[in-house]
Amino acid sequence: VQLQASGGGLVQAGGSLRLSCALSGSISSNNIMAWHRQAPGKQRELVALISSGGTTNYADSVKGRFTISRDNAKNTVYLQMNNLKLEDTAVYYCYAGWGPSQRSWGQGTQVTVSS
Repeated sequence: VQLQASGGGLVQAGGSLRLSCALSGSISSNNIMAWHRQAPGKQRELVALISSGGTTNYADSVKGRFTISRDNAKNTVYLQMNNLKLEDTAVYYCYAGWGPSQRSWGQGTQVTVSS
């Protein structure tokens, strides 16, 4: 199983970006896909997750600004990020979890928000 993330880049504060993460391989249809991020000098944190049934959960810091979605037919998860802030600057990682302990991480994509 491999996850390929894309869509990061440099954006001004208040702008928008859309991240994509394509999963290749086979996992259980009952799974969770998510985005985490890690800023310099900080621990990796959960940004948003979405279950195979469409249930979502967000970190308080991104509620109302970020939207996670998925296209099960394309095995792809998206993160729409609006009204970006300087503190959103980080490497964003996609994640897939299934079964009792199986998981996979993508390679990370850099998001830089400038003033």
